[in-house]
Amino acid sequence: MALGAGLPSLAAVEQARDRAKAKSVLLLWLWGGPSHIDMVDPKPDAPMEYRGPFGTIATKTTGMRFTELLPRMAARSDRYSVIRSMQTSNGGHPGAGTVGLTGYEENAGPIQPNFGSIVAKHRGQTDALPPFFYVGRGIPRDLPRRIEGYGGGTLGKAYDPFLVSCSELGEVGIPTLNMLPGMTPDRITDRRHLLNQLDQTRRQLDNARIRDWNRSHQAAYGLLTDPEARKAFDLTSETQATREMYGQTTFGQSCLLARRLVEARVPYVQVNWSEYVETFTPGGDFGWDTHIYNFELLQDRHCPIFDRAFSALIDDLGDRGLLDETLLIAMGEFGRTPHISNRASREHWQHCYFSIWAGAGIQPGRCIGESDAKAEHPVSRPITPLMAGTTISELCGVGARERAEMKVLDGGSLIHELL
Repeated sequence: MALGAGLPSLAAVEQARDRAKAKSVLLLWLWGGPSHIDMVDPKPDAPMEYRGPFGTIATKTTGMRFTELLPRMAARSDRYSVIRSMQTSNGGHPGAGTVGLTGYEENAGPIQPNFGSIVAKHRGQTDALPPFFYVGRGIPRDLPRRIEGYGGGTLGKAYDPFLVSCSELGEVGIPTLNMLPGMTPDRITDRRHLLNQLDQTRRQLDNARIRDWNRSHQAAYGLLTDPEARKAFDLTSETQATREMYGQTTFGQSCLLARRLVEARVPYVQVNWSEYVETFTPGGDFGWDTHIYNFELLQDRHCPIFDRAFSALIDDLGDRGLLDETLLIAMGEFGRTPHISNRASREHWQHCYFSIWAGAGIQPGRCIGESDAKAEHPVSRPITPLMAGTTISELCGVGARERAEMKVLDGGSLIHELL
């Protein structure tokens, strides 16, 4: 198939963008399973073996309290809505990751496309920047394997995310270029050197990988040789105050990079909290899988980083006039056991967790859904990842007819309470 065959025309892409309430989606993927009861759904009247050590604080939303670990977010709750009744079908990381990002189990048939891939296919690519980005160190995984539902699935690898990384210093890396020895963003503008390197590397690949390799390197070359596209990756053009507002952390600076990609009209950006779910694995990067030291990590590391970065992002998007057209979401693949474990921590809990929604068509200041007295199960309608993906798609202009034509999100319904 010729490159670009089957992709929407420029006019169709612009029409799809104009119809959508959300011009861009920015998903903060809290990989590992953040503890709902220790963050946005505290139960101060539950027995000690459930409620944990943290006090609660008022938010700007009537009747909604957070734990004391999220003071900045509590002060901004009138700008977003919280769902406290999320529920998923899988209790293991890679499997739940696939459900969380596609709406379906891995073993239910062919791997379904990531929500971002659906939006990417609908919107197409009109500029040098790819339509779907992963910002993070790598595809989310646990030690044994990565999640299956990270990319295009049944839509094809053409709709896989384009991966970029960002350090705590704001240094942006593009792993695709690692296949080209000695290649850097500066040297890629030397077309003769680039073509020579491409030729050498092509000869080292088997035929089965050539198409995928061509596609990813075309994207890398296109965005790095386009001066306007390159600007999105230059965090040094931000003021020091802005960079500090997000926090000098990998997640904080990644959120700042994501905001710049949204400004550059990228349709879908997923910021991955970590590559590995595990917190203390050698070579890991402090995921939310807090089987040990849950309370210490949330208090000293995870919640301060998240509280600061999310609050900076919602402020920054609002100040720049981007929040009304950007759908901002924060969620993980599940929650953690309300009952504290014998390791003085919390384990996986698929039966009840949270998500946070703001911007583009979302009614702010709402607390949607309710869990029981111990945060173990929803007592209101459970909200599933399939419903989340359907709502994302609808707000992006991917209506029921378009979803049927793509054969995606079958059986999904909207989260009407958000709208």
